[in-house]
Amino acid sequence: QEQEYLRLIDTANAPIFGVDHDGNVNVWNKCTATLTGFAPDEAIGKNLCATFITAQYRDLVSDVLTNAMRGVETANFEFPLMNKGATRLINILLNATTRRDISNEIVGVVGIGQ
Repeated sequence: QEQEYLRLIDTANAPIFGVDHDGNVNVWNKCTATLTGFAPDEAIGKNLCATFITAQYRDLVSDVLTNAMRGVETANFEFPLMNKGATRLINILLNATTRRDISNEIVGVVGIGQ
C-alpha cells in the first residue's frame, strides 16, 4: 500500500513536495522536477526555503511550514519556486498539510500545489 501511495505522489499531475522537521526536502515528485528543472536527487536533503524560495518569500513560506508542523494547515498559499539557474519563478498555489506517522506523530509537511 505504501508503494501505491508513493507512486501516486510521484506521478501526480501537480507539484508535490515534502519536508522534514528541519525543512529539508524529503519528497519531490516528477511534476515538481519538471517545473523547476531540479531532479529529485538534486532536491532531496536540501533546505526548501534556503534553496528553492526567493529571499522575499522565505519567511512567509517558513511560517507556513512551521504552522503545519504544529498541526495548523494552510490552504491556497501562493508563492514562487525558483527554477534551476534562478532564471524563472514558478508561481505555486500551495496547500500545506501536516504529515503524520502511524502513531499520529507529526513527521513533516507535504505541500500539494497547483
